[in-house]
Amino acid sequence: MTPLLIIITLSWLAGLTAFIGSLGARWETIPESTVKSECIHGIVAFGGGILAAAVAFALAPEAIEVLSPWLLALTFCAGGILFCGVDAWIAGRGGSLAQFMAMLLDFVPEAISLGAVFGRDRSLGYLLAIFIAAQNLPEGFNSFREIRASGATSKSALTALFLISLLGPVAAYCGYRFLQDQKIWTAAIMSFAGGGILYLVFQDIAPQAKMQRHWKPPIGAVLGFAVGMVGHQLIG
Repeated sequence: MTPLLIIITLSWLAGLTAFIGSLGARWETIPESTVKSECIHGIVAFGGGILAAAVAFALAPEAIEVLSPWLLALTFCAGGILFCGVDAWIAGRGGSLAQFMAMLLDFVPEAISLGAVFGRDRSLGYLLAIFIAAQNLPEGFNSFREIRASGATSKSALTALFLISLLGPVAAYCGYRFLQDQKIWTAAIMSFAGGGILYLVFQDIAPQAKMQRHWKPPIGAVLGFAVGMVGHQLIG
């Protein structure tokens, strides 16, 4: 297989785990109970933990290393401000798509990065694909439930999450074709995404993980962040 075909395949499979996670949410038929509520809140927390780790270990380090301080601050804050506006707009219409937006913010720049780095460090590309896949699985589960709660049908939610997997090859191809030698642009994209993700984690995802008089669900955030740390250590 050519490097480009490998990149396209890896990025699609990494995105497809979000669709697999959404199928898990679609087929889940466990009766409502306290244990189920704890598990669902734990999965939300796990997704939030992985997203926080993505900012800390995958997005911010590259941005900090490459960008000047003013450009770093500008792009990071711009991401937070833009997604604050988008989140407020969606909430004003009675919905919440924080997990869905966070998944897009996370997946697209990391797929771009996968394409950009694969040509010069193939092992890093493989490990980054594994890291992205691990993130997308719980995010797909949470996003399906979120989209359904906004009033969409199961078919629409599944279709949206499957189509997202197709963004991976497009983003990875763009990274491979246009950004291999454009470190500033790549870092700016990562910084922008990191600011948006951090806003969504604190505004929407972390509050959804909390249950009154239940203390176990937030452990999911610890586990998610641990997955991110291990992924960063393997990539490093």
